Amino acid sequence: MTAAPKEQPSGKLWGGRFDRAPDELFYQFQRSFSFDRRLLPYELAVDRVWAGALESAGILTVEEMRDTLTALDKIADRAENDYAWLGGSPAEDVHHFVETALVEYLGSVGYKLHTGRSRNELVATDFRMFVMESAGEMRVAVARLISALVGQAEKTLGIPMPGMTHMQHAQPILFSHFLLAHAEAFFRDTVRLDAAEAMADACPMGSGALAGCALDVDRGAIARELGFARPTANSLDAASDRDFALDYLYALAVIATHLSRLAEDFVLFASQEFGFIVLADEFSTGSSLMPQKKNPDAWELLRGKTGRVTASLHTLLTILKGLPSSYQRDLQEDKEPVFAAHDQALAMLDVAAGAVAATRPNEARLRQAASDPALLATEAAHYLVRQGAPFRQAHEIVGQIVREAERAGKPFSALPYETLQKFSPLFGKDFYDALKLESALAGPDVEGGTAPERVRGAIGAAKERLAALEKRS
Repeated sequence: MTAAPKEQPSGKLWGGRFDRAPDELFYQFQRSFSFDRRLLPYELAVDRVWAGALESAGILTVEEMRDTLTALDKIADRAENDYAWLGGSPAEDVHHFVETALVEYLGSVGYKLHTGRSRNELVATDFRMFVMESAGEMRVAVARLISALVGQAEKTLGIPMPGMTHMQHAQPILFSHFLLAHAEAFFRDTVRLDAAEAMADACPMGSGALAGCALDVDRGAIARELGFARPTANSLDAASDRDFALDYLYALAVIATHLSRLAEDFVLFASQEFGFIVLADEFSTGSSLMPQKKNPDAWELLRGKTGRVTASLHTLLTILKGLPSSYQRDLQEDKEPVFAAHDQALAMLDVAAGAVAATRPNEARLRQAASDPALLATEAAHYLVRQGAPFRQAHEIVGQIVREAERAGKPFSALPYETLQKFSPLFGKDFYDALKLESALAGPDVEGGTAPERVRGAIGAAKERLAALEKRS
């Protein structure tokens, strides 16, 4: 005996095929509304445009379209002001939530909006809109951090520090040059954010579940109304493509990595062994046992939280790696890592910007460390080169002199002239005048170098780039 047809839908977006309700444990397990309700503003924007497309296709009357648009506005307003209604909904997902609310306001007309479309294309569209908006928000936060770094570089111009390789003192540089090096990394991050935003900038609506929409809808017009540059090119790909999310997570992972490297420098520089910077009280904590402690907790947490962001990228890569073509339910798991990484990276950038702006360099200690004669060994080699020695030979001679000075327990710059002459007759009595911190700083007078005028120019250029970046936001 054939069961009588249901007069009303089951209340779910897929229930007609089934005789029995889903297991309650499984139903709760497969619900996504607890996190994908974050996409509600984008869902409602898509719904408004789709209502217009259905009216043009003859599915909705003009009056039904207007009533639908009014109901969507009511849903948006109530969701914003009635958290209990939004948070307590038993809806399966954000799409189910909107349809249930539409039916509450419109009766059976509320079921019409889903005509000709699939949740597969809906969530892909919502998610792309989220990534596009989020990339812009992240770009603004990166600009704030760059502004803090450039501002500190401008304030501290002229303060030297020991530049290091392999965590060993190498050559003197300007502290401003060090700050601008980190700023450059974050400038590159804005390019990656732009790329992620561009990758998301294609509209899946009209793709259906996988084969395309059977209604006469204008996909180009739908895309433009939703703020996309173009519709997606292939309906099968559109339902399952998450490259845009991967690109965004990669951009966030690199931002977090750059933050972690900045944090590591500042943690080291704040230690008593270095003493290069003075931690701001506002971004430090104390010890529950040791009264004297001021801990660089802001920087340590930034370093530690990087793992969360990079883990989100790995999570999505793992979800996607084994999926066949078209939409699979595994893709429900794509949003939580992106949401989590976005929130974490945004908070990290804001804390880092505040901590950079509030940190004070210890000029006396930086200058003392930069004045270590050992850092002038390269200058000594350059002196011999200017006297006509091949650089490889000059390098060898200065290395021997440094070793001799270590045996004598004194800096190589303190060796007497007669001793230097034993290593090379090219040493003149003007050699000692060449071994000055100012000379070493002025030496790399090339674009991108640490010479004071070059750094001053780099600060000006960075401010211009920053102004252009902020103008876009």
